This record gives sequence, structure tokens and C-alpha cells, in this order.
Amino acid sequence: MTSLRVDLVGKRWALPLLLLSLSSPLAPLVAAELRPGDLAQAEMAPGGSDGMLQDDAYILGAGDGLSLKFLAVDDLSGSLDILNDGTASLPLLGSVRLSGLTLSQASLWLESLYRKQLQRPDLQLSVVRPRPLRIAVVGEVERPGIYTLTTSETSTAEAPVVISGPPTLVDAIQKAGGITSMANLRRVVVQRRLPGADSRFKRARVDLLALVRDGDQLQNPLLFDGDTIKLERVSEQLVSNSAEMAATTLAPKAITVNVVGEVKAPGRLQVPASTPLMQAILAAGGVETWRAKTSRLELVRINRNGSAMRRTYPLDFNQGVSITKNPPLVDGDTVIVNRSRYAISADAIGAVSTPLSGLVNVLTLFRLLDNNN
Repeated sequence: MTSLRVDLVGKRWALPLLLLSLSSPLAPLVAAELRPGDLAQAEMAPGGSDGMLQDDAYILGAGDGLSLKFLAVDDLSGSLDILNDGTASLPLLGSVRLSGLTLSQASLWLESLYRKQLQRPDLQLSVVRPRPLRIAVVGEVERPGIYTLTTSETSTAEAPVVISGPPTLVDAIQKAGGITSMANLRRVVVQRRLPGADSRFKRARVDLLALVRDGDQLQNPLLFDGDTIKLERVSEQLVSNSAEMAATTLAPKAITVNVVGEVKAPGRLQVPASTPLMQAILAAGGVETWRAKTSRLELVRINRNGSAMRRTYPLDFNQGVSITKNPPLVDGDTVIVNRSRYAISADAIGAVSTPLSGLVNVLTLFRLLDNNN
């Protein structure tokens, strides 16, 4: 008997992997001890659960294309397709249910079945054509619903979504229109089905703020078919008056902001507290006259309660400090000066991330935010 152990909601759950029985292929392969009814009572550790998503094994399902290779009997090798009922047609065996198993579990199961037919049932099973992923995205996103993600796609929506490679959490949120201004970036919950015959699930909490601020890629896990992503709502919208805060002894004398895109000196700047938006652009050397889209400056801000906002303002260096037209900045703000239509044409096929000057974390947040914030 082999024992596989997984950290689940802060506890250790033993997953015995028994020798497979011919009468019941899935019963010995149950891969969790948490049932759907237990989810409401389970507490998720903020750090320990995140790693589990990265360590999960691929679960076979309807639509997967497999390759089966026998090490001793090459004539039986070939390709397999898992049908809608979760079964695949195998030589000598006929219809065998593989849906719900990991590759290692399915390999052990098939070897046990072939042991009655072959002296050397050793085989290699691999996925050569993974099925599209159907993901549910709910909560504080612009377009909650069920989405299909593939390893290579480009949407034709107003805000194109480009996916190249295995889809990630950020890809799914972006396809759902991005987060709303009330989304709690600190508490994004991913629910995932575990291997086995029963519908058993685990949940993990992802901290998108750690991804945006620290570049922690563990907070942008690869997705599996059937995942549900829930973005929770902040308990209260933070309303702060930066000008009043700056007058108190609690406010810092200087703040660090990002000014990126079509300015003469893009990057991180240290400016006096409550520096207004237009002044920060001047501190970055001013805009590149013919390249900057002066009608649409973008301000991206992460609030202290975990929510995020994205606002647009026209460029006007004569505008005084104003919440609606020239807001004072706070520590960590990002100002984006996008390219003009002429600059885009002159650059031909420029990278989407060009205006962000290589600030990968800013690009991640930019992709998460919807265009209507």
C-alpha cells in the first residue's frame, strides 16, 4: 500500500492508494476526504493552501486525447479518446472508465486490468490532446459566468484576451471582463474537484495582491477543467481624502509611484506626498509629444481594503488639484500614459506591454482591471 498525503484547508488528509480491484476501478482511487457539504465549514489557511494548486495532478475527463504505449507488446499501442460518458475503448478490454483519474492512477488501473491478459502489462499513458477547460468565474467580475479556455486563443471582444499556453487564474478573470472596483484582491477562492468517483472538492485562497506587488507566481495558478473562481466583495469601500491625510503627522513626507508608458523617463519615482497626477507626469520628464495619448491618462490604485480601481483623466497641466480631474496620488499608485493612434501605427506590431516599460507586476494588475472602472 502506498500513501499519498495532501495539505487541505490547514489539515493533513491521508489518501490511501490501494492495489486496484477489477470490480471497482474508482473506489480505491478516491483522492480526498473533504466532501461538498464540508466546504462551508472548512477554514482555508492563507499561505499553505496556495501551494496545493500548483502541485495538483491533471485529472482525465471527456474530450482528452491519450496515447497508450505498451513496452512489451507494441501492436496494442495506439491513441485513445475519452468519450462523453468518461470511458475509452481499449484493445482486449473494450470500454474502460478513465474519467476522474489522474494519469498515474489510470496507468495503475489499466495495468491491473491487462495483467489478466498479458504477461508483461507494463505501459505508458500520456495526454497528447488536452480538452478545453470549462471554468466558472463568479463574484466581483464584470461578466460572471462559465467560460471555455484553451491553450491558444484570441478573443474578438472590445478588450481582446490573448492566451498562449496553459490558462491561468489571471487569464480567466480577464476573460470574465476583469474585476470590479469592489473586488477583494486578498481573498480570491479557487474550488477544485479532486480525483475519484465521488464529487469531492478542495478550496484554496489566492492573494492577488501578492502577485501584483511581489510577483508571487504561486498566486496565479494553472487552472483545471471544472474549477470555480470566486472573487469576494470587500467589506467596505475605502474612502480616503489624501489631501487631509497629508496634513497629519501620520502621512509620509514622500511616496513612491510608477509613471510608465509614453513619458521621457518612465519608471518608479519618489515624489512628495499628495503630489497630483499632472505633477507626477512632469516629474517623469513630461509626455512624448507625438506618441502620447493625452486624452486618456490612466490611474491604477490598490486600496488598503484589498480593492482596486482604474480611472482615466485627460492631460491638462493647467488643472489645479481636483479629485475628478487631477487627483492627488498615494503611495503605490501607477500612472499609465498610453500610445496615441499614430504611435501605434508607427510601431507596426508592437507588444501589448510596451507602454508598461517592462513592469510585469503592473501589467498583471492592468489585465485584471475591467475597462469600466
